[in-house]
Formats: sequence, structure tokens, C-alpha cells
Amino acid sequence: MTWTVASFTELLDSEFPPRWAEPWDRVGLVTGRPEQPVTRVLAVVDVLPTTVAEALDTGADMIIAHHPLLLSGVSSVAATTYQGRIVHDLIGNRVALYVAHTNADVARPGVSDALADLLGLTDTRPLRATEDGRGFGRIGRLPAPCTLGEFAHLAAAALPVASWGVRVAGDPARPVSTVAVCGGSGDEFIPDAVAAGADVYLTGDLKHHRVADLLAAAGPALVDAGHYATERPWLTPLAAWLRAASGLETIVSDTTTDPFGFHACATLDPVA
Repeated sequence: MTWTVASFTELLDSEFPPRWAEPWDRVGLVTGRPEQPVTRVLAVVDVLPTTVAEALDTGADMIIAHHPLLLSGVSSVAATTYQGRIVHDLIGNRVALYVAHTNADVARPGVSDALADLLGLTDTRPLRATEDGRGFGRIGRLPAPCTLGEFAHLAAAALPVASWGVRVAGDPARPVSTVAVCGGSGDEFIPDAVAAGADVYLTGDLKHHRVADLLAAAGPALVDAGHYATERPWLTPLAAWLRAASGLETIVSDTTTDPFGFHACATLDPVA
């Protein structure tokens, strides 16, 4: 089969229907003429100058991204901003761009399924479910109970962790069996993890006061593994599905787009 932007968009829309996206979100086809051929695909988390350069270097003519390039309303795509320059580069090089964001978060399988699978969770279900069985986040069980400290090391070994590693709130000796996860920014789903009886909730972008309040209330332990690190695992099953569904070469981006590139620790001068 010869794929075009139109037919490939139809395939993606069938797996990640745009109507599943949150009202504030911007998903679907961003650039690309319907009749343009699609022969090679690059899967990325973020659409940045570095990932667009990677698409051009690898000969990809379609980018599938998780985060929208143009999330807020715009009245111009002049090449005076990096987003505008990207739009011009994509159009000028005949590279189509498609975004699957919150519609991929709630899909089954979706972003949080990939995260749960990487951590070895079984019997998973949505953390905040919709009426049709989809939903944000996942909750499941570890194959065998462990301590919170052991789970933190498991997460650090399994995930493409942030530069600071994983941040953990809770007693390292606490037993852990039931685990809730959410790819990306999952702070708002803390109440769902509490209601579901999770021993630990792993996500990204946790806020100080929510974490402090939960610990004071003897709630579940919390692990902040970073926004990028908890969404990047989805690219691998996404690419596998695209290869099987289309037969096209689909490349998972090698470019790390976590904006936090390093961390620094205070050091003490040796005592004289």
C-alpha cells in the first residue's frame, strides 16, 4: 500500500480519535498536504529544532509527536519564533506533523500503559476511568511485593530518568505492592491514587504542597520520575504498532528533549 498524509492521518485518528482529547488540547494533523507520500516516520515526545533536524537527517517525511507544537492560539506562524521557524522548515521540506496528546493519554493502550508495562505492573486498569473504559493513568500490581526503596531503584533502572534521578517521598522501608502511574504531569490525579488504595504513585511534575499534605495525612508514597521520562516509554510501543499497521519504517527518536539537562549538588570543603 502507498501511504499518503491523508491515509496515514486516518490510521492515526482511528487509534487516537481527536474527540478523546481534552477540550483545551490541540491534536491531529498540523502540517502536510493530504496527497504527500509518507515513506518513513519519526516518533518524538517534543517538536523542537533538534527533533526536526533529526527527522531531516533520517529522511522521515512524517513526525508523530506527543506534545503539541502550537498549543496556545496563534495569529501568525512567521519565522520570528522557533515554532514559526519549525512550521516553515516542515513545510519547506515536505515533512508532515501529527500530534497525539491527551487522546493518546487516555487510549488503551496508551501513554500510561507503556509506563506501567515498563515497571512490570499486572492487572492494570485506568486510574481515572471514563464510561467507555478508557481514562488517565493506570493502577496495577507488582509481580512481587517490595519496599519503596527497592521500587525507586526499579524505576530508576527502567525509565529514562531525569538528570536528578527519581525523587521519592515516603519511608524507604514501606511495603509496596499496588502501584499507580501516570505519564507526564499527573499531580491532579493524586486523589484518584489515594481513593484506589495505591501504595505508591509514580508520575511527573509533582507539586511541593500536595506532596507534603499527602505525607502528613499518611497517604501513599510518591515518586516523581519527571515529565519526559514518564512519557518517553510510549514511543516504543507506538512505533511497533505503526510498523505492524502500516509496514513503514518507524524510527524512535534518539534525541532527549527533557529540558533539565543536568543537576548540581552542593559540596563541602574538607575540614582542615
